[in-house]
Amino acid sequence: MAELSQHVARVVEIANDPSAAASSRLAASWRRSLDHHGLDPGQRQGVHRITETALGEKRLISEAMLRIATPKLDALYQLVGSSGCGVLLTDADGVVLDVRVAGGDLTTFEAWGLAAGADWSEASEGTNGIGTCITETRRVIIHRNEHFHARNTAMSCMDAPIFGPEGELIGALDVSSARADQTEAFNRLIEATVAQTARQIEIDNFRASFPRARFIVADGDVDAATLLAVDQNDIVLGATRSARRAFGLKPTGKLKPLPASDLFGREDGPTGFEKAERAAVMRALSRADGNVSEAARMLGVGRATLYRRMKRLAIGETPPDLSQS
Repeated sequence: MAELSQHVARVVEIANDPSAAASSRLAASWRRSLDHHGLDPGQRQGVHRITETALGEKRLISEAMLRIATPKLDALYQLVGSSGCGVLLTDADGVVLDVRVAGGDLTTFEAWGLAAGADWSEASEGTNGIGTCITETRRVIIHRNEHFHARNTAMSCMDAPIFGPEGELIGALDVSSARADQTEAFNRLIEATVAQTARQIEIDNFRASFPRARFIVADGDVDAATLLAVDQNDIVLGATRSARRAFGLKPTGKLKPLPASDLFGREDGPTGFEKAERAAVMRALSRADGNVSEAARMLGVGRATLYRRMKRLAIGETPPDLSQS
């Protein structure tokens, strides 16, 4: 009880210190929780849960993400479940849509509100892995007494955001630990795996959203999915959040169709897409033994289109020597 009281006093003191909020993301989140959301760090009432009907509606809205994420949640749980961790997937509002947790930990997780239908937004729970990840749209670790509410300080949470095919935030992936001996070093290892899984969900969701497109992958942020979707005429149909940022495109929403070459040709832009495109063309030509028509078929483009691309990329018609690339 004394520890919880000390936590409440510490949160209030730091949250009310303007210099602390200016220099620390954690302190800034505590300040939002206290001032903007009007929360009490000593509040004992449990986590708010929406109704089953409302949860069903949210799951329906997030059906595409859930379908793609399900096998990845299973795989992630196989990695972390035996160490007292649970895996949670939320929507963009911070409401838990799906959970993986061991039977022996189920009672604890339910008591903590780590369950389907629970609202873990910052507005509801203050600083926490899910809510702060969503508010700041970045991967986070909230370890034990970094939580805003004193009643949440027994858990550690590792989270990464998931972005949709139009660059919009669509959810968060969370691993929460019920173990009192969970170390911060172990949390960082889990966080890297969470981020990788979230990125793969985002990639697969993006690809599924453009079923007839060809995809170009660029060098970019290791924690982000940097892809363009282009049609048979090399017109850009869509871009992931990371690609939008890399090419200066609008951050969210449908893109105005534009030739991919307009992006590739920017002298001040990244060269990762050009490298990726050249590598893809060279691989196709190599597999086709230099047959341009066959290589074009493999790439899903017309023969004339491939010739134009080869000319721009300075690739001859003979089978490329990949050892020199």
